[in-house]
Amino acid sequence: MSKSLDRSMGGARVDAVRRRLLLAAGASLVAGPAFAQQAVEWDDGFDAETKTAKVATSPYPILSPQTVSATEQALQTYQGIVARGGWQPVPAAKSFKVGVRSQAVTALKRRLIAGGDLDASVGDSPIFDSFTDVALRHFQQRHGLISDGVVRDVTLKALNIPAEQRLRQLETNIVRLRSMANVTGRFVTLNIPGAELETVEGGQVHSRHNTVVGKPDRASPIISTRVVDINFNPFWTVPASIIRKDLIPKMQKEPDYLTVNKIRIFNKQGQELQPSQVNWNSYEATNYMFKQDPSDLNSMGSVRINIPNVHSVYMHDTPAKGLFGEDQRFHSSGCARVQNVRGLVGWLLKET
Repeated sequence: MSKSLDRSMGGARVDAVRRRLLLAAGASLVAGPAFAQQAVEWDDGFDAETKTAKVATSPYPILSPQTVSATEQALQTYQGIVARGGWQPVPAAKSFKVGVRSQAVTALKRRLIAGGDLDASVGDSPIFDSFTDVALRHFQQRHGLISDGVVRDVTLKALNIPAEQRLRQLETNIVRLRSMANVTGRFVTLNIPGAELETVEGGQVHSRHNTVVGKPDRASPIISTRVVDINFNPFWTVPASIIRKDLIPKMQKEPDYLTVNKIRIFNKQGQELQPSQVNWNSYEATNYMFKQDPSDLNSMGSVRINIPNVHSVYMHDTPAKGLFGEDQRFHSSGCARVQNVRGLVGWLLKET
């Protein structure tokens, strides 16, 4: 479902190769499951180790006629569900797992049956059996959640979204999908609400990657652009908005933050300043440039993928790979952090 910086060593030009990126508000309800990448990173130690169910994934891209057709079918299904009165909410329970017996399990089964995840022939007994476990994992997979069969708060919230609201989401997204489904060639799609990236070639998905995208108040923009270069071991120039919103408050609490994270300060004449020379109880810091050296601490990680756009957003690696294992991956200031970025970069550069 992400800010042009200095070029450093190892930037590989790919201007001659057709690379399209579509950061689109896709239909996260039906347009593709969450996908836990198992491929290695440049530094395995940082990779998130999430325990997820092995579920079938569609070979078809989000932006494809097949997804349009599937969403149209889902629309009809949800129109029927709404006409029948939708579903009743599932109450919170201490535990939802195989072997548990409670009335909350009965409510969960009825909800899964209503949504088509559990066959009605299984019945609604109060016992959480293996059929319920599989159905719950299927529900989670359909909604872009970690498919582990555990009813955490985020899964319970998804279960209790009314059918009418799901229908309105489908009605909105079918319009978006129809307008964008004719993309052809070799391209990348980032589904922002799904926090997932696809590489597409020959009409089929080559790989899927979990991503971390913009916070609700710093949302990743919807753009169509091209990948123009890959920047290895990048410097990071801190954007003015982050200096104001994040860096100044951080320095007020942790005076050694810049030093520990190898971020240097430069004035407009290019002269380096020491943190002690800046008044952190004011907005003086916004007059300077903050530049983080390449290292394991660098916010860009090992690589930055440049995609020219008016919002100055881009895709990149990250040292905080544990975030890829979360259900709700909305933590950035607009850029997109990509899991298994090595695989993405290899695919981008394979003809170069």
